[in-house]
Order: sequence, then C-alpha cells, then structure tokens
Amino acid sequence: MPISSVVREARRRAGLTQAQLAERAGVPKSTVGRIESGARVPSTEMVERLVRAAGLTVSVSLSEPDPGTDSMFERTLRRSPAERLADATRVARFVLRGRREVAAGADG
Repeated sequence: MPISSVVREARRRAGLTQAQLAERAGVPKSTVGRIESGARVPSTEMVERLVRAAGLTVSVSLSEPDPGTDSMFERTLRRSPAERLADATRVARFVLRGRREVAAGADG
C-alpha cells in the first residue's frame, strides 16, 4: 500500500478531515494534502505522527512475497519475449478492429 494511502486510510478510519488531522498532528493542512496526493513523500516519523494523530499505530512486518499481488509489470517480465510479442500483437489487432468499427459507424 502506498504511503499516501496509509495516511488517507488512517484519517478516514478516524473520521477526520485533512484539516482536523493536520491540527491534531501539529502540521499544516497542506502537508496532509500533499502526502495524500502523493506530491510529497513523508519521512517515517511524519507517517507515524499522522497515523498516531488519527488514533492508530503503524506496524511493519516482513513476509514472503504473495504471487497474487505481483504487479502486471512483474508478471509480464516473467514471460518470454515471444509471449510478450504475441500479447502485444493481440492488443494491437483488438485496437485496430475497434478503430475500424468506430470509423464504419461514423460513416454509416
């Protein structure tokens, strides 16, 4: 989960606005907004401060990666070049068919 989502989720669970969370944490509202939007990457201390201000705690644990949560990019990289090319070709054909159908509908 991205840090921005952690802060946003903590704030929402506490039923707080960004301004309320900022006030409780003693930071400007713009700080909370920038963190939640991903425009600012906060320090660990800042995340803990914001989450505590929402009445929650942060815990971190280590575990083996869950293959079900791999990104599409990671799954794609595990495929062979031939498989990736075949996928790209299928997508390109799909897009071309769609474009032709849209064009035909516009003419009809």
